[in-house]
Amino acid sequence: MSATPEQNPAEASIERRQFDTLIIGAGGGGLRAALKLAEADLSVAVVSKVFPTRSHTVAAQGGMNAALANVLPDNWHWHMFDTVKGSDYLGDQDAIEYMCRSAPKAVYELEHFGVPFSRLDNGKIYQRAFGGQSQDFGGDQAARTCAAADRTGHAILHSLYQQNIRAKTHFFDEYFAVDLLKGQDGHVLGAVVFDIHDGQIMVIEAKTTLLATGGAGQLFKTTTNALINTGDGMGMAMRAGIPLQDMEFFQFHPTGIAGRGMLITEGVRGEGGYLVNGQGERLMERYAPKAKDLASRDVVSRAIAIEIREGRGCGPNKDHVLLKLDHLGEEVIQKRLPGIRQTCITFLGIDPAEAPIPVFPTAHYTMGGIPTNRFGQVVVPVKDTPEEPVAGLYAAGECACVSVHGGNRLGGNSLLDILVFGRAAANHIIEYLQENKYHRALDEEQMKLVVEKAQQYNNTAGGSSSEKIETVAGLRKELKQVMEEHCGVFRNKEILEQGVVRVEQLVLRMKNVKIDDSSFTFNTAKVEAFELENLMAVAVATIHSAAAREESRGAHSRIDFPDRDDKAWMRHSLYSFDNGLDYKPVRTKPMSVASFPPKPRVY
Repeated sequence: MSATPEQNPAEASIERRQFDTLIIGAGGGGLRAALKLAEADLSVAVVSKVFPTRSHTVAAQGGMNAALANVLPDNWHWHMFDTVKGSDYLGDQDAIEYMCRSAPKAVYELEHFGVPFSRLDNGKIYQRAFGGQSQDFGGDQAARTCAAADRTGHAILHSLYQQNIRAKTHFFDEYFAVDLLKGQDGHVLGAVVFDIHDGQIMVIEAKTTLLATGGAGQLFKTTTNALINTGDGMGMAMRAGIPLQDMEFFQFHPTGIAGRGMLITEGVRGEGGYLVNGQGERLMERYAPKAKDLASRDVVSRAIAIEIREGRGCGPNKDHVLLKLDHLGEEVIQKRLPGIRQTCITFLGIDPAEAPIPVFPTAHYTMGGIPTNRFGQVVVPVKDTPEEPVAGLYAAGECACVSVHGGNRLGGNSLLDILVFGRAAANHIIEYLQENKYHRALDEEQMKLVVEKAQQYNNTAGGSSSEKIETVAGLRKELKQVMEEHCGVFRNKEILEQGVVRVEQLVLRMKNVKIDDSSFTFNTAKVEAFELENLMAVAVATIHSAAAREESRGAHSRIDFPDRDDKAWMRHSLYSFDNGLDYKPVRTKPMSVASFPPKPRVY
């Protein structure tokens, strides 16, 4: 029975559905896994709070890395080395090897699914240079990033969605997942969700559950991320007792539109664009003499921040630098970067074929997340074992931490990550279900608690009469400002410790949140309240992990600890509500090749 605007969904009977696998999130990772599972004749439910093709994968511009060697000589060993080096040696090398070896197959699968990659004159897939790429033929820059103009994520997401429609995947569009469900034995057995359209609560029972909910860029005031990127899967995992890994490593993309945050793809620099400061100098020649504008993202972001801090910025306030691509010519820009050109014309009134783009680093990518192994299984420390799988629970994509990105992600590896490990998770789920063929009994008491949580904003009452009523919009604005000020490109002890106090205070104020919308039809205020709960959980893990790591590594740059400390800090952080901070070792042994020992990271 569906609820109507006049009927409280809490009073309606709660529908229960059963599936082999529940996938929460309909981006590239979730859809790749769903397709593999549906083609294996399993019943698959995909829950998404937006229509699938509005998932944030659609915003990925530049491309997907794979050592196809279509433009320059290349091989997966060099892709692996670049990824390990780019991670500042914090990435797990077995997972990195698996990803880089799987990359060509992943690209060719997409080609067969109908992704319209840009082409070379000989018909092969076009590949552009991206930051941090190298190869062994004279030390030149590799061209490893397979692109569909500058709309690669859009092309991939639409193709995967169409393939899932063909495979008859069951979609619950515009449903919000509240929390995970468990059995008496601790197995994860699905989730409680509600229909945003009418507020109707549903219990989805599943033998296996995959979290693929994307990143948490909405933690920060200025970000490339869409409003939907609120760390929902990470928040759900933390409330289920699962720690988040390496949350101190948040990537700031060097080229967001200054003051606004919209992404200007690294593909601009891959096509030959370059950065200049207020004195007209190519600034990256000072910081990365060899790679220049195609150094790793954390290196370029810090370089821009230093230029501005030292007074060499552009504009009346000297608060940005310029990205020049007008020298490429209108034909090249229109062919390879049409989306970027239109974005600049629309939001800046600037045609990049004629004038440079004002840019500044902006929050972009969550390198930490729910800890998993290379099979997509969520893993947690148990006694003396650093990684013990959580039965029935998987994660893939930006919400997961495999960890292939370590302290810093290379551009072009995110689309690869979601597709390789979405597929890997599906493969393991298929094996798991061969041995676990039947539904387990839910913990009914735990389910009732989650259902009550799903109803907590129904009466719109919040806080006691003696305490100030808080609004979702107000708290969210404060949280984003706190994270921007206290956990940005450069950090130090004093700034981080102040941030810890302020975030903890905001978490306490959440109990006094009140929403004014009492309706059940498209109650976006209720959705935003749940999203804020998830953002608060992610913020706590991020700020505590950052305050504790006393070194500079990758995107975590401490002014008071400027050097990398492999002896003390070559380890992954784990933060949970129950145990606070803990750590586990980096997996430095690959599957089949010699390991890459830590070295000074220069470009």
